[in-house]
Amino acid sequence: MTFLSPTVAIVAAAIALPTLLILYFLKLRRRDMEISTTLLWRKAVQDLQANAPFQKLRRNILLLLQLLVLGAAIFALAQPQISGEAKRGQKHVILIDRSASMLTRDETDSRGREVTRLDAAKESAGELVESLREAGLLQRDSADEAMVVLFDTTATVRQNFTGDKGILKSALDSINATESPTLIKEAMRLAKAHAPQRIVEGQGLDFGEPITIHIFSDGNLPDASEAKADPTDEVLFHRFGKAETGNIAITGVRSDRSFEDPSQLSVYVSLQNNETTQRSVDIELVIDGVVSGIRNSLVPAASSTLLSGVAAARERRDQADIAAATSETGTATDAALPEPETKIEPGIGGVVFQISRSEGAVIQINLRSPGTGELLADALRIDNQAWLIVPPARKLAVALITNRGISPVADVLEGLPLARLVTMAPADFDRFRADNRLGEFDVFVFDGWLPEAAPESVGLPPGRSIVLGAVPGARSGITDKGAGPATGIVDWSRDHPVLRYAPLDTLVIIESRQVELEQGGPTVAIARADTGPAILELTTADTHAIIVPFDTLQTNWPFNLSFVIFTATAINYLGDDLGLSGGSRQLRPGSVLSDRLPLNATDVRLRTPAGEEQTLTPAADGRIVFGPVTETGLFTVSWKGPEGPSDVVSGGRVRRAYASNLSDPAESMVGSSERVDLANDRVSARQGGAAAAVQRLWPWFLLGALAVMMLEWFIYNRKVHV
Repeated sequence: MTFLSPTVAIVAAAIALPTLLILYFLKLRRRDMEISTTLLWRKAVQDLQANAPFQKLRRNILLLLQLLVLGAAIFALAQPQISGEAKRGQKHVILIDRSASMLTRDETDSRGREVTRLDAAKESAGELVESLREAGLLQRDSADEAMVVLFDTTATVRQNFTGDKGILKSALDSINATESPTLIKEAMRLAKAHAPQRIVEGQGLDFGEPITIHIFSDGNLPDASEAKADPTDEVLFHRFGKAETGNIAITGVRSDRSFEDPSQLSVYVSLQNNETTQRSVDIELVIDGVVSGIRNSLVPAASSTLLSGVAAARERRDQADIAAATSETGTATDAALPEPETKIEPGIGGVVFQISRSEGAVIQINLRSPGTGELLADALRIDNQAWLIVPPARKLAVALITNRGISPVADVLEGLPLARLVTMAPADFDRFRADNRLGEFDVFVFDGWLPEAAPESVGLPPGRSIVLGAVPGARSGITDKGAGPATGIVDWSRDHPVLRYAPLDTLVIIESRQVELEQGGPTVAIARADTGPAILELTTADTHAIIVPFDTLQTNWPFNLSFVIFTATAINYLGDDLGLSGGSRQLRPGSVLSDRLPLNATDVRLRTPAGEEQTLTPAADGRIVFGPVTETGLFTVSWKGPEGPSDVVSGGRVRRAYASNLSDPAESMVGSSERVDLANDRVSARQGGAAAAVQRLWPWFLLGALAVMMLEWFIYNRKVHV
C-alpha cells in the first residue's frame, strides 16, 4: 500500500485529533438533580471535572465512533492505494505504436467489446497515466511525469513531460492510427533526446536521468535490433494482440506490358497467408470502377522453421554466455541452453490477370470471400485491397548516340518494338540539340560517350537516358575514380523494375570503373561489385537516367541474355516514367508524394482517400510535394491548365491519380511477438500486456466514515431518548 499525499494527512491529523479530544475534555454535562443524601454528591461532583483541562478520558462510545470517523477521513485524505504492476518511477516515456498492424481487431476493451490493438493500447496507457504519483502538498517535485511519443515509419512527440493527468489523457485520446509500416529506432532516439539531463558537479559530465520507457505495441518491430536504450533506463514492453491471429494479405501488385505488343497488359497480384491452414480467396479485378475479372487462389498455409545458421549460432552463444556467467562453475551446462526458436514463414500465392488494354487505367484489387462475394473481413482489413495506376501503352522514340564502330546495344534496340530508332554520332546529337529537336525522342541511349557537361548541370539532356560506359558530370553526385580491376556483381536490387528479370551473377567485368556516390545525392546504386557501385539510377527535377559506368565491351554481358532483358526493361521503365509525367504513381504509407505538373498549372488541389482536400503550391519547375502519406487508397491531384499524356480531364479540371498500398509482408504478419529484441536489451512482454491500474482506497475510507457517522448519530439519539 502506498500513499499519494501522506503529508496532508499528517498535518490534518495533528490538528483534528487534539481538537476533538479537547472538545470532549471541555464539554459540560451538568443537569439538575434532586438528592436525598450527601452520599450522592460524589456522583454529581464528577460533572465538575469536565471543566478541568487535563483528565483521564472516560469510556464513551460516542467519542470512539467520532474518532473512527475522523480517522477514516484523515486516512482518505492521505489517498492510500494498492499498486498493481505498473512501473513506478519519476519519469515515464510512453511509446505508442500506431502503425498498420495496430489496426488488427483481436483485442477487447474493459467492457468486453472487440476493439483494435491501438484502442486497447490507448486504454492501457490511460491506466498507466492514472497510476502516476501526484504531487504532495509540501513536496511539489515528488510527482511522476510522463511524455507521449507516437511512432510508425516516423516518430513524433504528442505530449512532452508533464504530471497533469488530464493533459496526458487528452493526448492519448487524440491518437489515430496510420496505415504505415512500423519502425521504432527513431522513437527511441526521440525519447532520449527529450529526457531530462543532469550535470555531475565537479566533473563536468552530462548524464541523462534514468527513465522508464513503456513500449505499447504488438511487437512487430523490424528495426528493433537497431534501437538502443540507455543502460540506466528500464524498458517495459506492453504487448497487444494474439500470437495466433491469422491474416491473408495483398503484399504486392504490379503490371507489365508485352515487349512485342504493348497493348497486352499483365497484372500480377501477390498474396500472403500467415494462418496454419491454407486459405481459399477470390481476387477481384476492377478497372476504372468496372469489375473485369475474378480469379480464385488457394494460398498455402504458413509453416514453422527452426532458426538456423548464423542466427541460431548467435542465439546459442548468447544464452551459453549468460548461463556461464551465472553458474557456480563458470561453464554453461546443457540444461542452460535454450530450445531452438522457430520462425513463421507465411504461405505465398498469387494470380496473374491477362487483359488487352492500350489505354491507361486505375486498377483496384479486392479480396473477397469465396461463395458469399463479400469483401474479406479478417483481423486486418487494410491489406485486403490494393490499387495500381497503369500508364497508356505507347511505342517510344529512342535515340542511340555512340562514337563506337561496334555497339552491342544497337542490336538489342533494333529488336525492340519501338516507334522510332535513330542512331547518331556525337556531332549529329549536337546538331539536334542546337536545332531544339531533342524533344522528338522519349529516351536517349549514350554508349561510350556523353556531351560535355556544364558546371551547373549533370551532363545529360532533360528527359530520360541510359548511359553505358561513361560517367555524368559532378552535379550528378558521382565522382569518377578511374579504371579499376576485374570484378563481378556481388549484389543487386532484385525488386527494381530494371533488374527484376535480369540476373547479374554471371556477369564478368574485365575492367571496372570505380565511382563514389555523394551521400544524400541524386544518384543511388542499384547494383554493386566488390569494387563499389556498378549500376546506378540518377533522378533529378528534369533528368531520370540508368547509368552503367563500366564499358560493356570489356565484359561478357553482350553475350548474355540478361543484357537484352536489362536494355528492354530499362527502356520500358524510363518510357513508363515519361508517360507518368516524371513522378511515381505508386506510393506506400509513410512515403512522400512527389511529382511535377505542367508549368502553367493553377489552382492545384489534392484529395485524400478519406475525402479531405488540401491546396498545393507548385514550385517554379512544377514540382509538388505532399506527405508523408498515412493512408492507403487513391490520392487525386487536380488543377486547371494543360494535361500530361496520362492525365484525365473532367469537369474543367485535369486529374492525376496516385495509388497508396501497404504492400509490406512484415506488417501483414499480424501475430504479436512475445518479446522485443533491442540492440542492447531483450524485453519480454508483461503479463496481460497492459499496465495494471492501481486500486484507490480513499473512496472506501470515506464511505466507511459516513457509515460510522450514521451509527454514531443513531446511538446518540438512542441515549437522548432513553
